[in-house]
Amino acid sequence: MNKSGKLMRITAVNSAKDSPKPAVLLDFDDTAAEQNVAELLLTQFGDPTWQDVRSRFRAGEINLMEYQEIAFRNIQADRTAMRDHVRNNANLRPYFNDLRIFCQENSIPFAIVSQGLDFYIEALLEKEGHTQVPVYAVNTSFSNEGISYEYRHTRPGQENQGNSKGLVVEQHQAQGYHVFYAGDGMSDFEAATRVDVLYAHRTLATECERTNIPFHPFTDFQHMLHAVQEYHATGISTK
Repeated sequence: MNKSGKLMRITAVNSAKDSPKPAVLLDFDDTAAEQNVAELLLTQFGDPTWQDVRSRFRAGEINLMEYQEIAFRNIQADRTAMRDHVRNNANLRPYFNDLRIFCQENSIPFAIVSQGLDFYIEALLEKEGHTQVPVYAVNTSFSNEGISYEYRHTRPGQENQGNSKGLVVEQHQAQGYHVFYAGDGMSDFEAATRVDVLYAHRTLATECERTNIPFHPFTDFQHMLHAVQEYHATGISTK
């Protein structure tokens, strides 16, 4: 029995060494954050017409990039006020901290991948002490004329679609990583078709069920944490 147990442990270690290293990528609104932080800000500071713009987006009349830029165009607050509102009213999903710490301690890439705006994502991460987490999001700058937007993660030829989460996934996979991903909406669907292990809820979970894409449901990151730990130790994961 001892010999058999020793053999099994050696096999697991070798499997982990031979397997691609894990990477963890998380959507932000309604995923890493329990709230939709963009809507939290628009509800507090936005022009009342922002909900009409959201309806046009949900009806497919405009894309997410257009919805976001139009909705934030008449925001009645500066960057500082919005960041303060996020810090006071939003929170990260349970086990986010545990997942981040495990990845940090084991040199596992861990990043936020969002089509949201960098300033509010960074505000909540800073509140929780995660200032070093990479953020793939819409880069913003503020001036007297309003907010300017920069999209650094677009697919060539598809710049009018804004940032591509699927592209960020592919870039990590091209570097040899086994990507664990969590998301909640249709903006995550492109990524969902490409990742190695998917965690989904809300609209994304419904769409994955409809299209037969394997996923794990989630309400917090405990199961994802255990799955990343298991894969890191053994090199074995399931869809």
